[in-house]
Amino acid sequence: MTLTLYNTLTRRQEPFETVEPGKVKMYYCGVTVYDYCHLGHARACIVWDVVRRYLDFIGYEVRYVQNFTDVDDKILNRAKQEGSSMEAVADRFIKAYFEDMARLNIKEADEYPRATHTMNGITRLIHELENKGFAYPADGDVYYAVSQFPEYGKLSRRKQEDMQAGASDRVNIEDPEYQKKRHPSDFALWKAARPGEPAWESPWGKGRPGWHIECSAMVRDRLGDTIDIHAGGEDLVFPHHENEIAQSEAATGKPLANYWMHNGMVTVDGEKMSKSLGNFTTIRDLLDKGVDPMAVRLFVLLAQYRTQIDFTDRALAAATNGWHTLKDGLLFGEQYGGKLGFDISNSNETNAAVIERFQEAVNHDFNFPGGLVILFELAKELGREGKILVHEGKTEISALELQRQWQTLVRLAGILGLEAKLEAKTETSSDLSDASIEALLQQRQEARQTRNFAESDRIRNELHNQGITLIDSREGTRWHRN
Repeated sequence: MTLTLYNTLTRRQEPFETVEPGKVKMYYCGVTVYDYCHLGHARACIVWDVVRRYLDFIGYEVRYVQNFTDVDDKILNRAKQEGSSMEAVADRFIKAYFEDMARLNIKEADEYPRATHTMNGITRLIHELENKGFAYPADGDVYYAVSQFPEYGKLSRRKQEDMQAGASDRVNIEDPEYQKKRHPSDFALWKAARPGEPAWESPWGKGRPGWHIECSAMVRDRLGDTIDIHAGGEDLVFPHHENEIAQSEAATGKPLANYWMHNGMVTVDGEKMSKSLGNFTTIRDLLDKGVDPMAVRLFVLLAQYRTQIDFTDRALAAATNGWHTLKDGLLFGEQYGGKLGFDISNSNETNAAVIERFQEAVNHDFNFPGGLVILFELAKELGREGKILVHEGKTEISALELQRQWQTLVRLAGILGLEAKLEAKTETSSDLSDASIEALLQQRQEARQTRNFAESDRIRNELHNQGITLIDSREGTRWHRN
């Protein structure tokens, strides 16, 4: 079984071969830290987290680096609005980033370089480009000469002459920055210091780096001249990743990355997410409303990673219901293992044929939806056997086989970062009467009818914590005490 993946650079699916046998060097263009992370960030971080987990699962030694852009106009504007500093704003939202990602069960990268901590590498790279004729200074700024790099546009499939013509139409020729450029499509590597803004010393005077050169320098400093996978959202293909290629490959004469991978965007009810439309949803706002983080992960993984996904109440409800199915399967061992005599110490006993089916599916360009089909098969069978055990006192499948299926499900779900915990029952669980349960079920039904899925999930979780399992079906909702 050979892993193949879609390479944005070549526009085709290719067998995966690493620069160094058995090792993967992977870089993900991370967030600009001026605000809380939103649903688009959640999708990207979940996708690349699971890609990293899967590569580890199939035997690669993965070194995963994710940057923080901590010097940027948006950060500076936020600092001015708050009467704060760029560093204080960046530190606050980096802390918030780690809090949000932990809630989504995203593993930390091996390293998180920051642009402001990479200034020596940035200025060194700009100096190399200048010496090789790919960059030119202009009154304290330094620009990349796009015309000097014949392959410019190879990632985005844009022609230089078209980009230059388009740039000429969009800019104000009276703009001082435009007048400094030799060609309209040239872009800044270094920006001269402005009054009241942070600045660093450089051979061209005090200033700060352009956005694109930061990632080129961080990739090179942390992972070397050529890496295996360079990942990010599809909105970064142009100009950011195109410019990274131009900078890095002009300096080193080597490919920056052998595989360029991009995840699709997230819309909300069919529209682009924006604060002006009132549909801007942060990760913490969503989770604070009671949405299960694992339902968010599942929502992301149910779609092919390169496609656009639409975040709607219905889609979230479907993912939440799907997570309940998986969760019931994942908790099968804790709930019923004692009755069935599971040997939990022998927890490595899994179904090799099922794992092979999972791998065959996912090896096709990280087809996580295909892999999830197999997880749902396992979870549904475990759930069915759990109901039989509750109502009939025995199962149709042998305890040994059920343990094997459960441990296989747990193993595969772990690759996708889907983990379930058995909540402790409250002290009042034995006091909850049948009438009280029925009353809560009625409240839940009313919440579902008004599409208040957060309230519906809250009631379900409340009952679950008190030892009551709900079974939704076309005929209605049944319940039983665990």
